[in-house]
Amino acid sequence: MAKKNTADVLIGGKVYTISGYESTAYLQKVASYLNEMEEQVSGMEGYRRLSSEEKQLLKNMNLADAYFKASDAREELEKEVEQKDREIYGLKHDLIDAELEKEKLVKQIRDLEAKLRDEEKRQSRLLQSAANRKLNRPEQKL
Repeated sequence: MAKKNTADVLIGGKVYTISGYESTAYLQKVASYLNEMEEQVSGMEGYRRLSSEEKQLLKNMNLADAYFKASDAREELEKEVEQKDREIYGLKHDLIDAELEKEKLVKQIRDLEAKLRDEEKRQSRLLQSAANRKLNRPEQKL
């Protein structure tokens, strides 16, 4: 089981001791985010006139907004990853098809080269045979 960590953090000018199974650095990061949120919200016009309940509601609304935006972004990235995976799958199949076609063409080239060599040998034998016949026949004079 994971070790529970404890960290003293400063949130809104007060020191709190918080604990969790995440690292102390992460706990500090969360506290820092809450402080940034507090600064952002407290800088809004009319914030000081709000009751503490309304201030808390405003902070909660901003946190929920950030959460939903991050969740939507995550879903969009997951869709992109899924699309890229489909593209990669298709490209792998195209590559396999191309490799098979390449092997087929290489085999055809080898077969044609072998036929060419055989034909060259046959032509060479025919030329040699024709040359031998000319040498063995004396030319007739008219």
